[in-house]
Amino acid sequence: MKLAVSDLMPLEQYARERGAFRQRVLRHKAARRLAVGPNATWIFEDRLTVQYQIQEMLRTERIFEPEGIAEELSAYNPLIPDGSNWKVTLLLEYEPDVRAAALAQLRGVEDRCWVQVAGNARVFAIADEDLPRENAVKTAAVHFLRFELDAAMRAALHGGAPLAVGIDHPSYRHMLDPVDEAARRALVADLS
Repeated sequence: MKLAVSDLMPLEQYARERGAFRQRVLRHKAARRLAVGPNATWIFEDRLTVQYQIQEMLRTERIFEPEGIAEELSAYNPLIPDGSNWKVTLLLEYEPDVRAAALAQLRGVEDRCWVQVAGNARVFAIADEDLPRENAVKTAAVHFLRFELDAAMRAALHGGAPLAVGIDHPSYRHMLDPVDEAARRALVADLS
């Protein structure tokens, strides 16, 4: 379910509750954050993680007018999964002295990210639907991915099937197989 203005705390309330809310979100994100190899982190977004991002943007930018809040909701609501998919923020993390060269080698990596429910084919990401994040020289350090799972895959996951995730790019091949049980359970909760 997408977020509405009524789901957000006014700036004054958020200022009071920010510390406790932040700790709650960090605990929640722990099972939703997967290291896929040494330089790629996947953060599986959901309603709570997106609410936190919006609250932080409103706070940082001091946005309190209805039009500005509506813009933030419009920008971030697409990151909330809708029951048949996962939405992932892909972070490519390199030290500053090697970042440019690494990102140049990783052009197209966002299209080579996959999830696999045991007994099913790999599902490759639909990447950066909002705008391109790659140019002729390099890829970006942040990408937004969507993985669409069919009904059989969702049923298998609800039935306890293992999940694997990975990246199959010529310059970066890593996988988690299987994803640990705490993460798998957190992600299955996103699927209806």
